[in-house]
Amino acid sequence: MLFQDDVMSIERVQIQYNAAFEHPECLIGSRFHREPSDSMKRFTLWANTLNEEQLQTQIFTSHGPTIAMPTWFCSRELFDKVGGFSEDGQGTPEDLIFFYKHLDLKGSVIRVNSDLLMYRYHSSCTTFSVSEETIWNIRLQRFERDILNHLSHFTIWNAGKQGRKFYRSLKPDNRKKVSMFCDVDAKKIKKAVYIYEESQESPKPRVPICHFSKAEPPIVICMKMDLTGGKFEENLNSLHLKENQDYHYFS
Repeated sequence: MLFQDDVMSIERVQIQYNAAFEHPECLIGSRFHREPSDSMKRFTLWANTLNEEQLQTQIFTSHGPTIAMPTWFCSRELFDKVGGFSEDGQGTPEDLIFFYKHLDLKGSVIRVNSDLLMYRYHSSCTTFSVSEETIWNIRLQRFERDILNHLSHFTIWNAGKQGRKFYRSLKPDNRKKVSMFCDVDAKKIKKAVYIYEESQESPKPRVPICHFSKAEPPIVICMKMDLTGGKFEENLNSLHLKENQDYHYFS
């Protein structure tokens, strides 16, 4: 895949063809750099530094597919097996839909660790025509199906706006599995409880709020990465938990 404003290196086709030949069941990505160089730094850092396991597991974040669409390379057979891209028109996250369908067909994802693309940023790019709510709903539906439906309970990391939105968006059966919120904010922790005021239940559901150090796995992370100067990541690492087992990202 290549957008019209992007520029690929002369080695790209050969390098990714070799990878696809060795891994015909895989959607192949690569590292990239942005133009301008300071555009979408968080996304670029995330996409370029995911390890092999995280390429398969960090598929529910707001960043979208774990390999950037302009770097994709695959066989015609794989493309046709997935069914091509959605033709529902503007506002459809065709890359995310294709990516999830590929995974549903037992496909995998790999990234060649060479920078093979200059990925140009511009304010009118297709990404910005897709609403956050549309992407949220697609991600959440899959997250509930693949993760939450198989849990008996879980903690939400973030008692703020994003965590509460996640809680309210859940299907009732999964919402009842939320055992607590956790946070670092002293004001939120002092409140001790979140009350779901919009609920039609009586009494209203009440969920405890605790310090992150007391969080009980499994944990759903509703924190955006790389926004706290490394403090969030430091706090998470201090718990010595295993990703995709003790915690899952939905950020």
